[in-house]
Amino acid sequence: MSELVSRPVGAPAPTDGDNRYKAVQDKLRKLAGALEDSTLELEALYRSMRGNADDAEGAARDIAAADLDPRFVELTSLVSTALGGAAVEVGRLRSSAQETADLTHETRRTHATLYGELDNIRSSRREKTPKPGFFN
Repeated sequence: MSELVSRPVGAPAPTDGDNRYKAVQDKLRKLAGALEDSTLELEALYRSMRGNADDAEGAARDIAAADLDPRFVELTSLVSTALGGAAVEVGRLRSSAQETADLTHETRRTHATLYGELDNIRSSRREKTPKPGFFN
């Protein structure tokens, strides 16, 4: 059986009010990386759960072949079914995490396309840029 590993709780990037171009790009990069890491971990969990479900199913067959109490066969079979169902849901969660990671990469690219050149212009000039809303 696999062991659960506790992980530190916290966001991959702070959710502060820093909305400068480079800060947003960094937050999106960190979020995508965390989602990709979780996708890999969820895939490993899926495989482990699927393997445990198969092992439980084999144990139920062995118990039935040994002519033990049918109650134990049923209970072991229920464990196998529950693990298989949980594995399916972990697979769906992995797919969602991968889709979100892909969308985060796309968002980062779109953000760079829309605001990258503006950031280059603003950060390469010596004069200070007026705060948003100054000209209103």
